[in-house]
Amino acid sequence: MIEISETGRTWLLSGPTSSYALRVTDEDELTHLHWGPRIVLADAEALAARPGPQYWPFESPLDGYEEYPVEGGPRFARPALSVRTVERRGTEWRFETYEADGDELRLRFSDAGLGITLHYRMRHDVVERWVTLVNEGPTVEVLRADSATWTLPERDGWRLSQLHGRWAAESRLVRTDLTYGEKVIGSRRGHTGHQHLPWVALDEEATEERGEVFGCALAWSGSWRIAVAQLPDARVQITGGAGYDDSGLVRLASGESFVTPVFAGLWSDGGFGGASRAWHAYQRAYVIPDAGQDRPVLYNSWEATEFDISEEQQRALARRAAAMGVELFVVDDGWFGARTSDRAGLGDWTPNADRFPAGLKPLADDVHALGMQFGIWVEPEMVNPDSELYRAHPDWVQFQPGRRRTELRNQLVLNLAREDVREYLWERLDELLSSAPIDYVKWDFNRCFTDAGWPDEPYPQRLWVDHVHALYGLLDRLRAAHPGVAFESCSGGGGRIDLGIMARTDQVWTSDNTDPLDRLAIQHGFSQLHPARVMAAWVTDSPNTQLNGRVSSLRFRFVSAMAGVLGVGGDLTEWSDEELAEAREWVELYKEIRPVVQRGDLYRLRAPEGGLSAVQYVHGDQAVVLAWLQAQHHGEPVGSVRLRGLDPTAVYECLETGEVHRGAVLLHQGLRTGLRGDLDAAVFRLRRM
Repeated sequence: MIEISETGRTWLLSGPTSSYALRVTDEDELTHLHWGPRIVLADAEALAARPGPQYWPFESPLDGYEEYPVEGGPRFARPALSVRTVERRGTEWRFETYEADGDELRLRFSDAGLGITLHYRMRHDVVERWVTLVNEGPTVEVLRADSATWTLPERDGWRLSQLHGRWAAESRLVRTDLTYGEKVIGSRRGHTGHQHLPWVALDEEATEERGEVFGCALAWSGSWRIAVAQLPDARVQITGGAGYDDSGLVRLASGESFVTPVFAGLWSDGGFGGASRAWHAYQRAYVIPDAGQDRPVLYNSWEATEFDISEEQQRALARRAAAMGVELFVVDDGWFGARTSDRAGLGDWTPNADRFPAGLKPLADDVHALGMQFGIWVEPEMVNPDSELYRAHPDWVQFQPGRRRTELRNQLVLNLAREDVREYLWERLDELLSSAPIDYVKWDFNRCFTDAGWPDEPYPQRLWVDHVHALYGLLDRLRAAHPGVAFESCSGGGGRIDLGIMARTDQVWTSDNTDPLDRLAIQHGFSQLHPARVMAAWVTDSPNTQLNGRVSSLRFRFVSAMAGVLGVGGDLTEWSDEELAEAREWVELYKEIRPVVQRGDLYRLRAPEGGLSAVQYVHGDQAVVLAWLQAQHHGEPVGSVRLRGLDPTAVYECLETGEVHRGAVLLHQGLRTGLRGDLDAAVFRLRRM
């Protein structure tokens, strides 16, 4: 809902529990009024009528109060917008008009031919913000155009939450006190990155289920930056958008425009858990394609075969996967071109004639005959120097003239900003998806930008933004042409996870680390923002030869992976009959609880901090609890967890123990009998009686 004052200069957006208010002063200064619990328009007008901030020498009266600070004039806080022409730098804008169209508010400003429109849209309790720049004057270079600046209310102190990591250790949650100055996170790598997810949250003294939490998440899959600043007067602002530094995003000639990605914000008074559930509901409703459809149980052949694959070998794995109850069989790397190692073949997206002499269709048909869908792995944005594509078009990669072309994983990055590269990829991938009954594509991205040059391009800096737009356009075009094909985003694990890529893919590969114990912390962090519906997780072999050699039971591996979209990635030809039979039982159980896990509300009952950890999903009259005992010391009892999100007046039966519970109860006896020692796990199903 959007409400507007009689003066047309104060606006109030409201969701189910929260409101967001702002105004334009008579001096055309856009100021922030309120972000928090739901208020009415009269409250917003009262806030707008309050006197402005007190003047202090050497400080700006605008800093910390502006809704979208621009560069120029008496401002010293980080600007969200920085532009320059041949004659001048900065912005001296004036307010022109507003438009309220359905659920979207647009505020229009102008400065010497540059039109600046700030967009606002409230979805559930999430405020989506973005900016459109339209140039009708002389050429302007946009050095920085952040999507939004978020202003927090005054509090005694703030704590900052973020998700940090690296390859095989993504999405680890850390909380620290916010101090004066700036905390900057981001990626200068050309993709979202393993090091930080583009999300922050701030609280004063929230717990998992109580207290105010303010969170922001950026929908962008390239380089990005979020800056959290505690200003000299203790006010806090969060500014974020595409690009890491201020070296330039785009150059706009007269008649050209630029639209920033969405930077979404959420206020919740339900603690970190309430904020997570609100984020999850928003993504299922507005971001994730076909979110109402549960994702299938998949098998991926990579860890079983790596590059040494053959058609008959894949058939043998498919037969075992189908007998286990798998619903989607995926052939990973090694099916195309001269791809017998990571040194060759990338870019040549036709089946290897020696391995698949009749193409992929015979194998896909056999997989379908087994009752499964069929999927493949691709990495379209990359090329090996040892490939037919590179030999034909060495100028199609990002490179700096006169400099060595840096190879990582024996590959280079194609310049998707070029129209001929985009069209080549569209033709090859469209032809590939038309050549066989392919139901799923795992889209990988296995290296960062290094030599991000574009010789002979007048403004080569634009490739950083244009590459991402080209990726989005290619995915959108493929989805439209092949609506039955699902896509998974992968980037060496969790290197490209954000709201932007999530709007175009059906799930994401959370991490290359499939160790079930390590995964608990990774999944705990991931769940702060993203729902189980998109979190791919695999059961792989034990010992975990891919990473750490840890030994774990099949039971622990399955329950860990069942917290998201279940997959299997081990070498099934080496699994015993007993293991295959047990695996089938786990797959059957997962299919039963899948609607609750993938569509339910998540409650983090106990964080994975060394002992007992547990999560709970509630969907309708059903609940599922997944519990893990990481280690037990000195004979200490397992303890209990208090269930949440249930009707306190209703009676629930635990199918595993036969216990009957009323509402918010302790799950106690089941944990004691179900968890039997170190690295053990259990599943509990509760149904309303």
